[in-house]
Amino acid sequence: MLRIAVPNKGSLSEPASVMLREAGYRQRRDDRELVLADRDNDAEFFFLRPRDVATYVGEGTVDVGVTGRDLLLDSGSSATEHLPLGFARSTFRFAAPVGTRSEVHDIAGQRVATSYPVLVRDYLAEHGVTPAAVVRLDGAVESSVQLGVADVIADVVETGATLRSAGLEVFGEPLLRSEAVLVRSHDVDSHALEVLTRRIQGVITAREYVLMDYDCPMSAVDQAVKLTPGLESPTVSPLHDRDWCAVRAMVPRSATNRLMDDLYEIGARAIIVTSIHACRL
Repeated sequence: MLRIAVPNKGSLSEPASVMLREAGYRQRRDDRELVLADRDNDAEFFFLRPRDVATYVGEGTVDVGVTGRDLLLDSGSSATEHLPLGFARSTFRFAAPVGTRSEVHDIAGQRVATSYPVLVRDYLAEHGVTPAAVVRLDGAVESSVQLGVADVIADVVETGATLRSAGLEVFGEPLLRSEAVLVRSHDVDSHALEVLTRRIQGVITAREYVLMDYDCPMSAVDQAVKLTPGLESPTVSPLHDRDWCAVRAMVPRSATNRLMDDLYEIGARAIIVTSIHACRL
């Protein structure tokens, strides 16, 4: 039975459970439930603190788990990133009082406050920068400079509004671009992992693509196929009117409206878009 760790709270929790549910696995209905057996899919789920997932996977207590790339790197665990999951994306940046720093080497001899001390120490060591101290804080990192705890911070940056309100600005290159990832232990059963991976990849693809059907004049088929090549090749079927054919192809969801416009321009009609709920490629 494949043992899978799932974050029990926070921004990773709900999206991870939704993805696993879409992949065909049972998920808990009660937030107090800590362990859930899914015997139909030969899997067992353990709902753990997000920061602990990589540690349990690295120790082999569970086989795989969903966590953030940031949490994986900060854990120091031997768990391995297996598959990016495409949600909970974030960017880690250094920030300091406006106009006081411009590059990572300006951090030398400074106190750096962060919720990810291992990640920050490793990054600074990699760039040959020695800070005076890396101060670990569990939250409200932006306030640390104003309160005199640190000179610089390293934290997740989205719009930057919170930093600006604290009189800070980002500088240097991002430390890390993070997202939710599936992590694995070194001795996980390869077949069980392959099944889980294939299911999750099917969910990711279903979210990124739609199925597009349309009628196309035979004279415009070559142009249409160039617009919607599909993953391998589109399906082209004859219609009762031999001057027309029906075309079906998977297309990127983000390009749907542009493609519909382009197809209409070359003469395609009855253009229909359908969501994909699951797939195997």
